[in-house]
Amino acid sequence: MPDRRHSAALFKAVVGRGGTSAPNIVDELRRVILDGAVPPGTPIPVGEVADLFGVSHIPVRESLKTLTGEGLVQHRPNAGYAVAQLTATELAEMYLVRETLESAAMAAAVHKATAADRAHLIETHESMAQALKFDDAQAYHRYSRQFHMALSRPCCMLRLVRMLENAWNITEPVQLMVHVGRDQRTLLHEDHRVMLDAFLARDPDALAAASAAHNKRLNGVVASLPADTGLVIDGA
Repeated sequence: MPDRRHSAALFKAVVGRGGTSAPNIVDELRRVILDGAVPPGTPIPVGEVADLFGVSHIPVRESLKTLTGEGLVQHRPNAGYAVAQLTATELAEMYLVRETLESAAMAAAVHKATAADRAHLIETHESMAQALKFDDAQAYHRYSRQFHMALSRPCCMLRLVRMLENAWNITEPVQLMVHVGRDQRTLLHEDHRVMLDAFLARDPDALAAASAAHNKRLNGVVASLPADTGLVIDGA
């Protein structure tokens, strides 16, 4: 588990000073968590966040309740709020949810994608390649999400895409691609290339097969996360 004092100071350092309305506070706290600036289990000091925004504790607590409902924040009795921390089993389950939702979205998206959608996918894949070339794990992680969403959004099923984004958000604090070695990222990137080729060829069967192989490899990475990193907690 991260040191509470250090983590609280870290959270205070990365929170910006945007608008003081409750929606702005929610957006800023969500941004910090999804950017991976603070790891799972990081305490969220209500008083310090309130001071940063120049507001009372009330809108901060309301914002944290909203993020708790999204699965990004946890409230622990006698310990306050913290960035949500999943058990290893819960994390694996969320990756299964992601895989299921993404498979359904891609099956439709491969046929409905426009030329602009395909161009965006190619551009995102090139950004991933550059991040891999310069061994920028955080950038690779960020572009990987963009790539997967670019494979899914053309399905034109807004509720499905929203559910996929929400599921992805819950796993995002772990920043999985940051915690795998370059060799493993290279293999995952090759999977992405195969998925890209299948999508551009408008071949749903090849895309499904490539996606299944990618998710099998990804699930292996999830299962191999070291237990002593604090990224996940012990529990069934």
